[in-house]
Amino acid sequence: MASPSVLAKVIYDKFAQYLPLYRQVKEWSRYGLDTNDKNLSNWVIHAAHDWLLPIYERMKELMMFKSVLHVDETYSQIIHRSDGKSGQSNAYNWVYRSVPSQGPLIILFQSSLSRARSVLESFTEGYSGTIICDGYSAYDKIGGITFANCWAHVRRYWLKADSKNGQVGVKYCDELYRLERKFKHLSPSKRRKKRQKYSKPIVDKFLNWIETSPFYGKNALAKAAEYTLNRANGLRAFLNDGRIEIDNNPAENAIRPNVIGRKNWLFSVSEAGAKANAICLSIAETAKSNGIDFYEYIKKLLTDLPNIGIHQNPEILDQYMPWSKMIQATCNRR
Repeated sequence: MASPSVLAKVIYDKFAQYLPLYRQVKEWSRYGLDTNDKNLSNWVIHAAHDWLLPIYERMKELMMFKSVLHVDETYSQIIHRSDGKSGQSNAYNWVYRSVPSQGPLIILFQSSLSRARSVLESFTEGYSGTIICDGYSAYDKIGGITFANCWAHVRRYWLKADSKNGQVGVKYCDELYRLERKFKHLSPSKRRKKRQKYSKPIVDKFLNWIETSPFYGKNALAKAAEYTLNRANGLRAFLNDGRIEIDNNPAENAIRPNVIGRKNWLFSVSEAGAKANAICLSIAETAKSNGIDFYEYIKKLLTDLPNIGIHQNPEILDQYMPWSKMIQATCNRR
């Protein structure tokens, strides 16, 4: 048995302070709690499944109504896998992030054994809109979804082509970013107009320069040219919609807590543990993005939700979203 405040402290220390459970054991012994990391792990898994999962699922429902999302993925490790592969094989964590112009930010993580397109299809089933992403091949050919590609990745390819022509490619990208800094605080409609007037000619000139230049072979310059031309449609997407960012950096930034955590807790023993990690990280990052004290928020969720019949009345969950008036009033950072 664990109180809401103790459970909240365990979850907060792992997912906000990135303190692995085995290192928390010694700290808890100072407070008179004789436990072990397996016991703490079971606490987190059961708390995540029983009480935090409904919050996660409601956030996902709301996210699927957004028309623009950032998506990215990074590797992880799960020791005991259901697909029969070695625990040394890569598993993956996907991150999905909404955009500020479409209401309160939602950041969700998804644990998966695979990096296949089927994972993305399953998560976004029924979704219709635009996904901002990098150039990975899974981001393609999904019904109802258009893909906007990332100019930061394009710039990196031209930067690797360490040559005079490589510098020309970087300069084109830098010109677009210079304009984006000017347009940053404009409304989506005004940003679209500015992009059509000033950014579109640069994009057109850049792509035409690549198409008419003799970039052949397997060198870095040819790879940069091929990468850019193969994603020309996705790279143009930001010109036609002011809600679409020029790059996928918001998703890359959103996934960093997972990377920091991975360096500390290294791996998940089970798939259930990996799923619990994804749920807790989702709630932690969404809470922080909405100015909420994560510890106070988790404590309130674990105190209230077991006593208010959320399964019979799921609409109550809306009162417990990080942006709700009640949560803003009771869990706001001071």
